[in-house]
Amino acid sequence: MISRVISVLSIYIVAVISKGGYGGILLLMAIESACIPLPSEVIMPFSGYLVHTGRFNLIWVATVGAVGCNLGSLVAYYIGYYGGRPLVERYGSYILLSRKELDWADHFFARYGDRTVFISRLLPVVRTFIALPAGIARMPQLRFHIYTFVGSWPWCLALAYVGMRLGEKWDTDPRLKMWFHRFDAVIAIALLAAAAWFVWSRWKHRMGADA
Repeated sequence: MISRVISVLSIYIVAVISKGGYGGILLLMAIESACIPLPSEVIMPFSGYLVHTGRFNLIWVATVGAVGCNLGSLVAYYIGYYGGRPLVERYGSYILLSRKELDWADHFFARYGDRTVFISRLLPVVRTFIALPAGIARMPQLRFHIYTFVGSWPWCLALAYVGMRLGEKWDTDPRLKMWFHRFDAVIAIALLAAAAWFVWSRWKHRMGADA
């Protein structure tokens, strides 16, 4: 079951970015930041791989990804802003958000204030839901967008850079060339599957802990 989900997820991401270009990156990162389980740990490395092929520019990939984070986060921000904590607690399990993680976010907001959004955007998993408590805390929207972009940009850049360097490795390693010549798409899907498996395993563990 999980392998099938991973396969479908990988093919979907590859198809959206391949067909949609920068717009595909924008859309996928917006979906991820709207608390829908579509991990940036899969999206951005494949985008970086396409930087290696010459289709994309690394800086533009990171920038478009960060803009997508802002757009998607705005949806989650408004849910927290208008729905408050009761709404988030009631439906948080559907987006794999536990009460413990929400308590953690509230604690960080109380201690570090608005900087919590910037810090969280540099962390895996937690970055996807931090907009909800930001909305609950009624964080000023302009500041929210600034911190979201500034925190998301280096995250997107780092993941895309990893994908780009792996693409270079595929072209310079003679063993990889021997086995995968003319099958770059297959290599990319394998990379995405590995990343998706890691993220899915963490989410599965989280759901088991909340049960």
